This record gives sequence, structure tokens and C-alpha cells, in this order.
Amino acid sequence: MPEKSESWFLRTDKIAETTRVPAGVEYHRVYAGEKRRILRGVTAIVFLFAGLIILAQACLAAAAAIDSQLLPGRTGFTPLQYAAGAFSLALLIPYSMLLQRWLYGVPARSLHSVTGSFRFGVFGRALLVFGPLVLIVMSAGFFAPDDRIPWSTSDLTAFFIIGMTLTPLAAAGEEYGLRGLMFRVVGSWTRGSLSGAVLGITLTTVLFSLFHGSLDPYILGSYLVLFAAMAIITWRTGGLEVAVVLHGVYNVSALVLATTLHLDLGGDLGSRGEIAGTPANLVPSAALAIITAAIWWTTRRSGPARTPAMSGEHS
Repeated sequence: MPEKSESWFLRTDKIAETTRVPAGVEYHRVYAGEKRRILRGVTAIVFLFAGLIILAQACLAAAAAIDSQLLPGRTGFTPLQYAAGAFSLALLIPYSMLLQRWLYGVPARSLHSVTGSFRFGVFGRALLVFGPLVLIVMSAGFFAPDDRIPWSTSDLTAFFIIGMTLTPLAAAGEEYGLRGLMFRVVGSWTRGSLSGAVLGITLTTVLFSLFHGSLDPYILGSYLVLFAAMAIITWRTGGLEVAVVLHGVYNVSALVLATTLHLDLGGDLGSRGEIAGTPANLVPSAALAIITAAIWWTTRRSGPARTPAMSGEHS
């Protein structure tokens, strides 16, 4: 049973025990020990980004080969290409778990949360409480006029199916890779928990924002707020469930709205570094800042969630 000081938002009916997970530590300190193991951490990060690139290239190559057979002569962005990119990101979930197990000897399931399991109650409450707000504010950026392109009914149907299935998994894959594995790696490099959280939040936020390829102040600013919010929320809640909800709704709403309005989705994704942002890009950022503040407020007494006080051994 949860302690009385535990936030209502994080209450759970069952605390799962995990092997080889230190007791009473915050999410980002599971890898921490007497030695900081920086070389091992750098290796983990290199493997993470190498896997991200290799998986993406492999999936996109397979999609291109299939497209050439099914759609001979067609050029431009296709639903299968988008599905391949989303699927490659979704593969980061098991890939990150395997890296954690291999390099740190920590059970794969502990990447979900400090309880060692995916907390569906936390996930559900986040979806009900925060999901509609993110959906509404994401719509704000689509009121501005933009170029429209023709879409076939089959493409629109395919993008809708992909948006409802693979896009949430792709967002979850990014969370497991960056706010899961990498946050834990970097967060273990310092002596103290707070300094580890600050370093982990800062480094994962800046690197992944720059990785998206835009230096426009509005677009880069929106990335910085998005990824910083996901990292802070993961730290405070002790797991990835809320971050998965917010990132998933953020991405799904953007995809579905873009295709519904017949926007040039492929062009936007392929030329992020050339797109000029507007203040509308920061509207979702304001909502994410409010959500982050609300979660911080609900955990102000209990503090960041920690692993169970006693961890049993399993065969």
C-alpha cells in the first residue's frame, strides 16, 4: 500500500519488487553506485543513438523497397515511410531495456517506473486529466493559414490508422530511450540525487532538442520546453507513464490535424531546419509548463517517487 504522504496522482494498488534495483532511490539514481562508471554510461549513450539511427535506416530502407513494388513511379512522402519511421522509434522500448540489462544488470522491466512495472493507473489518470488540455492547445498552431496539398483518401486513411497505433508507440520509444535509459545514465554520474536530476534533465533536453535539427527560436524553444517537461515529470513521478501520455497525445494530435487539414507533412518533417516558427509554437509549451507545475505541486510533500524500501529476490 502507498504511504500516506504519497501523491494521489501516483497512488497504486500494488508495488512490484525488482531484483538488483537499489532500495529507496529516485528513478534517475537506479544506476548510481560507489563508482560513477562514466565510460560505461558513454557506451550506453553511443549504443542508444547508434541503435536509433540504424533502426531508422533499416526500417526506411525496407519501406522504400516495398513502396517501389507497390507504388512504382511514385515519389514523395508515403504513409509506409512514416510508419517505418514510427516503428523504428517504437523499437527503442525493447532496445533500451536490453541495453539496461546488458550494461547495468538491472531488470528490463524497471525502466517502466520505480515500482518495476508499468503503472496503468497513473497512465489512465494522466490521459484523462491532461490529455484533453494537450489536444486543445496543440490545435492552436493549426489556425494559422498554411499551404495545402492534395491527399488521396487511401493516404488519409492510412495516416489516421498509423496515427492511432504506431505514433503513440513511437513517442513512447523516445521516452524509454531518452527520459528512461539516458536520464538514468547521466543521472548516475553525480554524487547527489538533486545534482544528478539537474544534469540528466539538462543534458537529455538539450541534446535531443538539437537532434531534431531546428535552430529557429520558436521551434527550438518548443522542443526545449517539451523535453524538459517530460524529464522533470519522469523524475517527480518516478516513471515514464505520464511522459508517454503527454508526448503521445502531442504527436498524435499534430499528425491527425496535419493530415486532416491536408498540410505538407512530408515536407515539414524533411525540412525542419528551414521552417520558420511563430509564437503559436509556444502555446503548447505554456500548457506543458502548467502541467509540470501541477505535478510538482502534487508531489511537493512526498518528493520524487522512489523505489520500494525493501526489494525481494526472485528466481
